[in-house]
Amino acid sequence: MAGETTGFRLRLLLLLLLALSTAAVVVSGVGAEEEAAPAFREAPAFRNGRGCAASGDPAGAIHIAMTLDTTYLRGSVAGVLSVLQHASCPENIVFHFLASSPRRLRTVVLATFPYLSLRMYRFDTALVRGKISSSVRRALDQPLNYARIYLADLLPREVRRILYLDSDLIVVDDVAKLWGIELGSHVLGAPEYCHANFTAYFTDRFWSDPAFSKVFEGRRRRPCYFNSGVMVIDLERWRAGRYTGRLEEWMRVQKRRARIYELGSLPPFLLVFAGDVKPVEHRWNQHGLGGDNLEGLCRDLHPGPVSLLHWSGKGKPWLRLDAHRPCPLDSLWAPYDLLRRRGSDDLLAIS
Repeated sequence: MAGETTGFRLRLLLLLLLALSTAAVVVSGVGAEEEAAPAFREAPAFRNGRGCAASGDPAGAIHIAMTLDTTYLRGSVAGVLSVLQHASCPENIVFHFLASSPRRLRTVVLATFPYLSLRMYRFDTALVRGKISSSVRRALDQPLNYARIYLADLLPREVRRILYLDSDLIVVDDVAKLWGIELGSHVLGAPEYCHANFTAYFTDRFWSDPAFSKVFEGRRRRPCYFNSGVMVIDLERWRAGRYTGRLEEWMRVQKRRARIYELGSLPPFLLVFAGDVKPVEHRWNQHGLGGDNLEGLCRDLHPGPVSLLHWSGKGKPWLRLDAHRPCPLDSLWAPYDLLRRRGSDDLLAIS
């Protein structure tokens, strides 16, 4: 009898250990994003000024797309706040958020911005499975970093134009000015940086193969670098030209044929659009504030006026501020940080 009792207890203990290990897998796997989502203070309501179209009028809507995940959620929230705070018609702005697990993140965003007009879309990472190759920085290899390629497919057809913004930037001007640029016959508009060494964005293998490098022949102008973190896109022209497939094709070349670039989702955009981009004022993407992709050292602003500050690169302002090692320009991001810190609501005020 004693042996049977001991055996029963052992089996019970094994079942308990199995149950605990299964629960741990759930917390660290499927449920990790929901468990780790930070909490934010509620932002104030921002109302339209005079001369704005009626809220809900499609003719006056400004459509902005961003990605959402827990790693960059703090940056996304700061970006949204900055857009609303400086907009002349904030109630006319519609945010389109792409996330691989949107349910919990939708709850967080709505709790932070109760008056926000938003739509959430699930980005299926299977769309890019097998197409992503390793790059110089691990963050650039995340599937959600490629979601911008699929905006025309995920957003409804009635959305004809979109302003795509990265999650590590703030806007300090009325976004309607950027939204209203004339694209003409161009598919995409963005600030260009023709002083940058364009050849450095591709490998020697690319430039030594005429079958690859001739892709830039016949463009309207010489190809220049542009940052894909700030783009105004004509979605109708994109769909008509099937540009998603064109970008995917270069990803397949990189993955299966030859290593022709090192920087994640940016080079396919350069391969498809460089030399055929509608130039936008540099003030709308003061990029590189996160430093390079290896060390993330502090950088200064580019010469000229500023409408948008972009911490592209390895260094992110919220991480440097938390580590008490901020760069001077990180103080410009801090007032838009709505993170609710445990035990303290005395955060930086919203001006």
